[in-house]
Amino acid sequence: MKLAFLLLLPSLIASCLGQWSPNYVAGRNTMVHLFEWRWDDIAAECERFLGPKGFGGVQVSPVNENSVIYQSVVQRPWWERYQGVSFNLVTRSGDENAFKSMVARCNAVGVRIYVDAVFNQLAAGGGTGTGGSSFDGFNFPAIPFGANDFTPRDSCPSSNGDIQDYNNALQVRNCKLSGMPDVYQGSTYVRGKIAEFLNKLVSFGVAGFRFDASKHMWPGDLQAIVNSLDNLPTSAGFASGSRPFIFQEVIESDSEPIKAAEYFGVGRVTEFRYGRQLSNVFHGNTQLKYLVNWGEGWGLMPSGSALAFIDNHDNQRGHGGGGPMITFRESRLYKMAVGFMLAHPYGAARVMSSFFWQQNYQNGQDQNDWVGPPHDGNWNILSPQINADGSCAGDWVCEHRWRQITNMVAFRNVVDGTTLNDWWDNGGNQIAFCRGGKGFVALNNEGYALSQTLQTCLSAGTYCDVISGSLVNGQCTGKSVTVGSDGRALISLSNMEDDGIFAIHAESRV
Repeated sequence: MKLAFLLLLPSLIASCLGQWSPNYVAGRNTMVHLFEWRWDDIAAECERFLGPKGFGGVQVSPVNENSVIYQSVVQRPWWERYQGVSFNLVTRSGDENAFKSMVARCNAVGVRIYVDAVFNQLAAGGGTGTGGSSFDGFNFPAIPFGANDFTPRDSCPSSNGDIQDYNNALQVRNCKLSGMPDVYQGSTYVRGKIAEFLNKLVSFGVAGFRFDASKHMWPGDLQAIVNSLDNLPTSAGFASGSRPFIFQEVIESDSEPIKAAEYFGVGRVTEFRYGRQLSNVFHGNTQLKYLVNWGEGWGLMPSGSALAFIDNHDNQRGHGGGGPMITFRESRLYKMAVGFMLAHPYGAARVMSSFFWQQNYQNGQDQNDWVGPPHDGNWNILSPQINADGSCAGDWVCEHRWRQITNMVAFRNVVDGTTLNDWWDNGGNQIAFCRGGKGFVALNNEGYALSQTLQTCLSAGTYCDVISGSLVNGQCTGKSVTVGSDGRALISLSNMEDDGIFAIHAESRV
């Protein structure tokens, strides 16, 4: 009886966690968004870096055929990926065979794949898609969708059929977003075509989905689609009965009627306030000491319902709720904010991996926020080139390869299953805390040095600071600290150092 129960346990756990579990391989706890990468390049990155470094998964850009956009100034913008033409798997990132191969190669090294699924809207106007499919108005023959497969005009209470008032929930969910035809998920046929598309990806071994623009769809319709999804295939290494991980883009505003909580029953929700509020803190507008009750204590959604992140492809461009977001352009603060996120137990964490674009601000708006990924003269996406030190060359930023972020991904893996304890602060902008008896982190955002003997909760020994360096061949390439038999150590972190964070864990012991 006991043996039978133990054999069933993985399936029971999968059933209980359902679509709220990322389906990571044991010992991995963080995903990275490789924004606009090619499928072949993601596969290679899984094998050479993400797998060996303990990353849990990759969020990829939309996989289905999209409109090819050439305008007088805006040519092949990143956002064309969000103007679908069909559910065929052909984009600038690669075709169906390349995608299928990528999923298999990443799964083989313990890295899961999550697809940014776009089905709230299709492309506006008319033209040709990345796979050669034509479309015109409400006619998308490659799906096929026609006029009856889009939200009825009389369901949209606006003067022109577009969203005009975000305080009107009916407009937000039943009207066109930026002029794009609004797919009618209330239709059984439409839901069936969406589920067919998603289930094809599941059959390839995809572990889950980001539902783009979920705020613009009815929770009940999304639930019906999720209920139609197949279990994840055991042939791809998933436990029997595992459900696709679902995380939904819902940009919640205090002044608007649509709330993230309406979507908790469908899956996790992207917690945009997480990055906005931490950016405000690390920019110095609120003292770090107040992070003592970070999470639900700050009014954030329940941890088990949240997808946590500092920045994403939208808000680093001033969209998606906007605000003075910390991004790769403020590297010291960014490493501190991401390091805090990865050290803290709240939510399911996602780190960003960006490409660079030259900003051009006019009247407070970046005129280049549309710029697409690095490309050649024929608009083919260029592969990231890796420097000798492991960083990326050219316009690929590759924050996930920054030592400080990579090593904090490992930190999060080591401390998994522990709670936050032994909080310390200086009454201002210096803080420290333990994660059980497995990890310790300190941050200094003051204008002066941190020098304090603190409880690390670790056993006696010498430990490598995984921010300034790593443990390599039994030695520290950066700073080290000696922990006494009482678990205490003298922690020194100057305000003049390259990084304002210090971290040690059980596996960084010399």
